Amino acid sequence: MLPPEAPLAMPVQRLDGVPPAAREVATRPEGLWVKRLLLIMLTAVVSLAASGAMRTAFSRDGLGVFDILFLLTFVPLFSWVAFGFISSAIGFLQLVTGTKPGFVPMPRAAAPLTTRTALLVPVYNEEVEEVFARVAAMSAAIAAAGGTGHFDVFILSDSNPFHGKREEAAWRAVVETAPIPIWYRRREENTARKPGNIAEWVRRFGAAYECMLVLDADSMMSGRTMVGMAAVMQAKPSIGLLQTVPMIINARTFFQRWMQFANAAYGPIASTGLLWWSGSESNFWGHNAILRTRAFAESCGLPELPGAPPFGGHILSHDMVESALLRRRGWAVHMVMVEGSYEEFPPTIVDMAIRDRRWMQGNLQHLRLLSASGLAATSRQHLMIGAAAYLTSPGWLLMLLTTVAQALVASDRPMTRQMPPAVLVLTVVMLFGPKLLSLGWILGNGPRRRGFGGTWAVLGSVMVEMLLAVLLAPVTMVTQTKALVGLVLGIPAHWHTQNRESQRIPLRAILPDLREHLLLGLVFAGVGFVNGVTALWLAPLTLGLVTAPWLISLTSASPDPARGPGGLFRVPPPHLGADPEPTPPDAAPAADAVAPNALAMAADWQLSQG
Repeated sequence: MLPPEAPLAMPVQRLDGVPPAAREVATRPEGLWVKRLLLIMLTAVVSLAASGAMRTAFSRDGLGVFDILFLLTFVPLFSWVAFGFISSAIGFLQLVTGTKPGFVPMPRAAAPLTTRTALLVPVYNEEVEEVFARVAAMSAAIAAAGGTGHFDVFILSDSNPFHGKREEAAWRAVVETAPIPIWYRRREENTARKPGNIAEWVRRFGAAYECMLVLDADSMMSGRTMVGMAAVMQAKPSIGLLQTVPMIINARTFFQRWMQFANAAYGPIASTGLLWWSGSESNFWGHNAILRTRAFAESCGLPELPGAPPFGGHILSHDMVESALLRRRGWAVHMVMVEGSYEEFPPTIVDMAIRDRRWMQGNLQHLRLLSASGLAATSRQHLMIGAAAYLTSPGWLLMLLTTVAQALVASDRPMTRQMPPAVLVLTVVMLFGPKLLSLGWILGNGPRRRGFGGTWAVLGSVMVEMLLAVLLAPVTMVTQTKALVGLVLGIPAHWHTQNRESQRIPLRAILPDLREHLLLGLVFAGVGFVNGVTALWLAPLTLGLVTAPWLISLTSASPDPARGPGGLFRVPPPHLGADPEPTPPDAAPAADAVAPNALAMAADWQLSQG
């Protein structure tokens, strides 16, 4: 089942004291500090202007306790929204001016491969048939793309014995006809979860492979992309990690198609903005990425955090920490926007919330790592952004409760009447601006517009998506706040098998878990008996909370796959001329037919700074 072992030392790293002095390479990104400074300054200017206007308006009759509490939550929340808007706006400008091409086919390798790469597929009690079908398809795609002799596949199982027997049987069936070697290993003890699984492979087999391409159980990549990534790592010895931006495929439920559309429509400008300011100090998302094995082994042995879970113990969100540790030793960490990288999405809002809780625990652990020695400033920024994403929900709830309390205490002069109209307009622009910029980017290009179904299909999909996003936002706010309270009380998230099957959730099944949502919705609605103006401002949130059971249940249904959800949320196929969800993705015609200038632009794709 396994090749001869090739051990590679992977020492546990110290996060305090003197950082490692010996650097393998010394990549120094030039000019990126100017971009980051510009991004921070623009965010600060917009946020200070908005918060200053709010403070001036509230000070006319004296700042009270509620005013101060509101401002303490408003400033960081508005800054968070402004940062996202400005980053996306920069991404939009990069795309429309042609400075960056967006998602493009992986360029053909300039030289033949001479190195070996291991394709790692960690699994944990997954649907066996689907996992091994993907492995078989990707193996064939790698061989077709010229990777034979340079790629091995490792299925790294942390499954229970029952799943293990089924996995072994499936492996024996697949390996008989596979064009490249496929190996299988199951751990009896899944210590440290996925990062422990990967680390165990590195320590046993890592020395035999220059690179390892890490996937998730639901990942799918084209052979051209995988072989091309190995060629980039061979040609650019300073790169320690190359992360792709996966697109969502195999959307079956209404919720998955909604998320697939949002990913395809809004993702490009957000990703381009992220690449613009992160450069060679980018991030790692834990899958659909290739890493230099020796660099990973020398840099990324994760220690356990002091104390008990949920904030101590094994590091859950290992990926961001590993990219920070690679950068600490001087390796370049790049993110690239290329076609041929895919993943699936949780089928329902409930499944997304379950995954979200685990991510919350892992990202909040990162607050303890902000002071780790030797980290690059951008790496600390990535860690902070990841943690802040889960602190905005309780902050938003606190701001809303402050508004309600002030309206009940001083119903004759509620905050909602004192808010400057210009700040309200600016807030709306910041919240919905990235979606509208993405709409303009789609409509401004004929082939792209037709890929999304045409002008009216795009307009209808964006309008429905924005309405659904407004309804989902308060539901997510309460769900994440509940999860945070649970973590603070010492209740850790557990490692559950990710549900990937579509099944309609009945109302009666979801109602018991939405008591807090419905109660808060009734409280917001009740404000109307005391202060109509405040109740009107809260109306979108009230509607989202009281309709949460129906939103969750209805979006968990699977519409007719031939039509999609009522004809909405059409997305371009992953490859020109291919079916929307091909298996394998390489079933499309060769992407050499794409305009040569697009491939030439792709060859630059942020790697020049590495």
